[in-house]
Amino acid sequence: MDSITTQVFQQIINGLSLGSIYALIALGYTMVYGIIKLINFAHGDVMMVGAYAGWFAITALHLPFLPALLFSMIFCALLGVIIERIAYKPLRNATRIAALITAIGVSLFLEYGGMLIVTAQVRTYPPVFPATQYIVGGVYFKYGDIVMLVTAVVLMALLHFTVQYTKVGKAMRAVSFDKEAALLMGINTNNIISFTFAIGSALAAAAGVLMGVYFNTINPLMGIIPGLKAFVAAVLGGIGIIPGAMVGGLMLGLVEAIVSGLGASTWRDAVAFLILILVLIIKPSGLFGKNVREKV
Repeated sequence: MDSITTQVFQQIINGLSLGSIYALIALGYTMVYGIIKLINFAHGDVMMVGAYAGWFAITALHLPFLPALLFSMIFCALLGVIIERIAYKPLRNATRIAALITAIGVSLFLEYGGMLIVTAQVRTYPPVFPATQYIVGGVYFKYGDIVMLVTAVVLMALLHFTVQYTKVGKAMRAVSFDKEAALLMGINTNNIISFTFAIGSALAAAAGVLMGVYFNTINPLMGIIPGLKAFVAAVLGGIGIIPGAMVGGLMLGLVEAIVSGLGASTWRDAVAFLILILVLIIKPSGLFGKNVREKV
């Protein structure tokens, strides 16, 4: 392959690795919005907690990658349920703006509570993968890139299976379609909402561990920008639509990688938010969404 083609393929590999992380975070946003119409701006900070939980499991408990990933996901699933029960459940029938302000409050609580517990010091993520590199046609693959992409795809496939083919998944879809009707049909909507938060938080934790491995450093404010970018990915795909979040995350990762490959890495964040503005102007429902008129 010539040098330009090699460079393009290299950026695609980089973009898919980063995009898979965005997709995992975006899934949490889109699931929660689909169920209770809440944009959970604390979601990026749950990812940060997951990154620290994974770091603790690897450094203090000396667990390998997969057990550390599971430890982090379980820890954040419990955290997600606690946040939902304490912060969001009392506001179930409140105005949207009250829930949104509460989400921002929870976000700040996690960020600065994290600083209080683990200090503001930037910590280095321990190497969990061998430094093996593969070269195919001049394109470099790191062992870690392959594991990250496979982990993200497996988690997304498990989520799709859970939502489409399990009893609890059918209940989630029923609650997202009509909460009152689902309640009349005997579905415990409170438990389903908590379960949705648990799954979304677990996926965010997985993204946090993968991001720690990808960038090698973590800090208590690391969830802000990835959280906002994952929100962009969810809006791009169509917020409330699970396949849309997956595709939106991967597309955003590819766009960022291409921008970096063109030598404009300082513009990566600006391009992500420009995409948000364009989507809201041109197709507010996102790539997979349908325009639905809201009755007054």
